[in-house]
Amino acid sequence: MDMYVFQGYKLLVRRWAPNYGMLLNILYWAVPVTLLLLIIGTWLFSSDPTKNGIMMWSSSILFGLFIAKFVWVVFMVLDDIVRLVKLGGQKVKGDTEGTHITRSRFIITTGALLAGTVFGTMLYGIANGAHNYTVMRRKLKLKKLPKAFQGFKIVQISDVHSGSFWSKEGVKRGIQMIQDQKPDAIFFTGDLVNSKSSEFDDFKEIFSKLEAPYGVFSVLGNHDYGDYYRWPDKSGVTKEQNLQKLIDHQADMGWNLLMNESRVLEKDGEKIAVLGVENWSGHLRFPKYGKLNEAYAGVAEIENKLLLSHDPSHWRAEVLKDYPAIDAMFAGHTHGMQFGIDTKYYKWSPVKYQYPEWADLYEENGQYLYVNRGFGYLGYPGRVGFLPEITVFELETA
Repeated sequence: MDMYVFQGYKLLVRRWAPNYGMLLNILYWAVPVTLLLLIIGTWLFSSDPTKNGIMMWSSSILFGLFIAKFVWVVFMVLDDIVRLVKLGGQKVKGDTEGTHITRSRFIITTGALLAGTVFGTMLYGIANGAHNYTVMRRKLKLKKLPKAFQGFKIVQISDVHSGSFWSKEGVKRGIQMIQDQKPDAIFFTGDLVNSKSSEFDDFKEIFSKLEAPYGVFSVLGNHDYGDYYRWPDKSGVTKEQNLQKLIDHQADMGWNLLMNESRVLEKDGEKIAVLGVENWSGHLRFPKYGKLNEAYAGVAEIENKLLLSHDPSHWRAEVLKDYPAIDAMFAGHTHGMQFGIDTKYYKWSPVKYQYPEWADLYEENGQYLYVNRGFGYLGYPGRVGFLPEITVFELETA
């Protein structure tokens, strides 16, 4: 792909900066090669590459360049198709002279400008989108909600991915925004880390400030199990030890980690139930550790039930089908793919083609699903369109 795009790049260099052709041609190759060497060097010599800033920025810029070049390739291919059609037309006419068809400067320039726009947008998404926390407010109307829980306020966050954070001050600001909502309870719906519990070490003190009168409740996401990492790590930590450390982190902060369990919230003698399951996905490539039957068993008699489950595909695959008494499920996982259009009237992201329910509030047969857009980011350390989310729910009687 680099070689292909380079052909168009050389054409524009000859047109726009002919006096610096050699220098700019060298620069075209020097930038990605330097970034790649930084990534390899960090991986080989850093004690923990996942927490290294050089690794994060180098891989992010390289990824941005790849996406930009991919966009440009589309225009290069379009130009080549046009050239082939013209060449074929000449041969049909028997015109054997001057059969060389030059590249279209318009098509190549348009592709370059669009690729540059994409790259600039991705950089903007890192600088201004990664920690631009947005508060979403939603009312949940539940049948037979006890009077004591009218106006009960729940804040949900999801998908922290602490190993990707590059701004500690930004995270602190987000945590303060959560506390400013004065929630009665806080729900966290999984993916505290990317793979390693040590990623959370530098942020544990910040997140420990999360508190609510009725508690902080959490579940595990697919990344929390360490399934995407080769164990043991360089220090000899095993996958089982890593998971236990993550569980300990949450216990130390006073969070109620629900691993196929339930809790009963009581107010003025009236009750609602909070259930939490381990990761359960309707997609084959993600694990099914959750056991909703175990979480449900202890609270079957309580009228209103709120479920924390990381993957939104769980709702349609099991909850709607087998558990009609669960009023609402809170999920995350998709991040809105951290890219797309997110307005009051229209939402679009590539992730919608994989998940029928992928962002915001859904309702079917009186049961709700809310898919949180995520507090952090994974892979691409920024957000374009789909900003990091803090959701505030207020319970009401339907």
